[in-house]
Amino acid sequence: MIILGIDPGYAILGYGVVETEGARMRPVDYGVIETKAGTPFPERLEKLYLGVRTLCTTHRPDAVSFEELFFARNVTTAIQVGGGRGVALLAAQEFGAPLYEYTPMQIKLAVTGDGHADKTQVQQMVRMLLKLRETPKPDDAADALGAAICHANTIGPAAEEFRIR
Repeated sequence: MIILGIDPGYAILGYGVVETEGARMRPVDYGVIETKAGTPFPERLEKLYLGVRTLCTTHRPDAVSFEELFFARNVTTAIQVGGGRGVALLAAQEFGAPLYEYTPMQIKLAVTGDGHADKTQVQQMVRMLLKLRETPKPDDAADALGAAICHANTIGPAAEEFRIR
């Protein structure tokens, strides 16, 4: 099974592709799609949309796993990140793979065993679980790989609870 994990954003959208076979996981690809500050917002959304669409076409995921958005501060930023999430969802939906969403706490728990782990702990465990030589950079790519690992650990009937409908 191939899982595309996405950490939504509009300035930086992280992605991670993991292939699973039984309990084994291997990294296929990871990185970020970046948009430049000062670029008109619709153009930034278009770049994110086309980037996620290309990832889906290239890797042909069996499932796409999103990290759920959480904001306690800036409403403007939340709206913009929500726009980035929306176009990523649309690109993945058009591809046809089932879509899932997990909270940051669920992802941290699945990756580290601690739902309150810090970023460094998550990055180190992603590196160890996927047998990577280096910690995935930037954080957004590690978070996206974490979303993919979380889904890999939740496959089956339990995953349906997290399916985006």
